[in-house]
Amino acid sequence: MTELEYGVLKGVGGSTINRLLKAGFTTVEAVAATPARELAEKAGLGAETAEKVALLALMHVDPGFVPAMEVLQRRRMMMRCTTGSKELDRILAGGVETGSITEFIGEYGSGKTQICLTLSVMAQLPPEQGGLGGGVAVIDAEGTFLPERIVQIAAARGMDPKEVLSNIFIAKCYNSDHLSILIDNLPGIIEEKNVKLVVIDSIISHFRGEYLGRENLSERQQKLGNCLHRLMRLAETMNVAVVVTNQVQASPTVVYGDPNRPTGGNVLAHACTHRVYLRKGRKNTRIAKIIDSPSLPEREARFIITEKGIEDVEEAGD
Repeated sequence: MTELEYGVLKGVGGSTINRLLKAGFTTVEAVAATPARELAEKAGLGAETAEKVALLALMHVDPGFVPAMEVLQRRRMMMRCTTGSKELDRILAGGVETGSITEFIGEYGSGKTQICLTLSVMAQLPPEQGGLGGGVAVIDAEGTFLPERIVQIAAARGMDPKEVLSNIFIAKCYNSDHLSILIDNLPGIIEEKNVKLVVIDSIISHFRGEYLGRENLSERQQKLGNCLHRLMRLAETMNVAVVVTNQVQASPTVVYGDPNRPTGGNVLAHACTHRVYLRKGRKNTRIAKIIDSPSLPEREARFIITEKGIEDVEEAGD
């Protein structure tokens, strides 16, 4: 990543640079990922100055129209983080990918948090071992991210628990406004701590609790959409993997089959690159199914929760 420098944003004065830095925009990528109106509001810039800065940052990060072959080559350079389960990795084409948002959906006890905990350990492995070779930033909205479980998973996988814990940076999220603030702070922590994986467990929790009734649905979805779009820009411009968990709600119109449907509506559905639905299986197993993805086919995998976090059923039985 490139720190904001006079030479990078040519024509931008020192006072403007200082305002951006004070507002938390410590990298060109962070500026490029932020709409001009947000730059103006958060950094106290004039509308014209904010538009100029946003345009220069975008031009530095993304040149605009490029041949599709170049896009393909970029995607081939994207990294994937193993989930700890070969079967789950298989349906994810190798694991959770950088530059994208991967969503894990399911009811209570379906394994969402256990996947996040395992990923937080596995992401620290070097790339040649299936990791991302970096730190992890966690936004805990449900109080489920326990360091004791991280210690157990790391020790069971032969890793140093203290070292693993030192590379996970956790922020407790208290409400939807706080979530928005924490997302704003992510570019700085990603740059400073070499974070390669961002986890939000769960993305919908506070929105469901704070915006009750149909009369508040529009405001809720707009605010949720704003958070998700910032996460999308963050994943793309800083090339990190973003993992969010989502809850389910029962549909009263479903008579046969699974009545549960993902919460968050179309806003959440359109924002996430890959959507994985989790449910409980037989004999304490969990079943993961790709339900939406631009590149992954609809298929299923089975895994089990153990002291290693998550792993394949066959391996756990050995």
